[in-house]
Amino acid sequence: MQAFTTLDGLVAPLDRPNVDTDAIIPKQFLKSIKRSGFGPNLFDEWRYLDQGEPDKANEGRPLNPEFILNQPRYQGTNILLARDNFGCGSSREHAPWAIVDYGIRAIIAPSFADIFYSNSAKNGLLLVILPTDVVDRLFAECKAHEGYRLTIDLAKQEVRTPSGETFTFDYNAGLKHRMLNGLDDVGITLQRADAIRTYETRRRAQAPWLFAEG
Repeated sequence: MQAFTTLDGLVAPLDRPNVDTDAIIPKQFLKSIKRSGFGPNLFDEWRYLDQGEPDKANEGRPLNPEFILNQPRYQGTNILLARDNFGCGSSREHAPWAIVDYGIRAIIAPSFADIFYSNSAKNGLLLVILPTDVVDRLFAECKAHEGYRLTIDLAKQEVRTPSGETFTFDYNAGLKHRMLNGLDDVGITLQRADAIRTYETRRRAQAPWLFAEG
């Protein structure tokens, strides 16, 4: 997965609490285990005015002009502001896949659902928890200033505003290592590739019948 170090990004405010994974990527699109291709259907029921289906092209579908990500000033968004309990609902990894595939690399909110938080870190999506009053301020600034951007520095665990104000956030050390180095579960395992090969060689010598072909 793509490493996350420092991001200077355009911010969009999704002013809804309890956004669940069914809203993030509706169930009818969960027909693939690939990590790509879900971005066009992110928030499908909110982005479009018609019913989305897996075999239906998104080009030409009527857009909901009221939905935040459809508004011209938020095109190119890669940081999302959200409210409490973002990512609640089912444990599907398709939710962070869709968000990252759309182009969003970080979400800032007062709280996230636990499983969604873990899934996001394993798929290159940084979730930043800040106090509610700070998130309220960021919402107000974002709505007041077109082209509002934030800088997120994962190494320093800081969010910086255009005025230079800095907010620090906590982040699990193990997940931070994954994110900074672009390591998903497969990448973490491959770091131990030499030890795994050594074990397999030794095990083959100790119990050759386990490896018999035919």
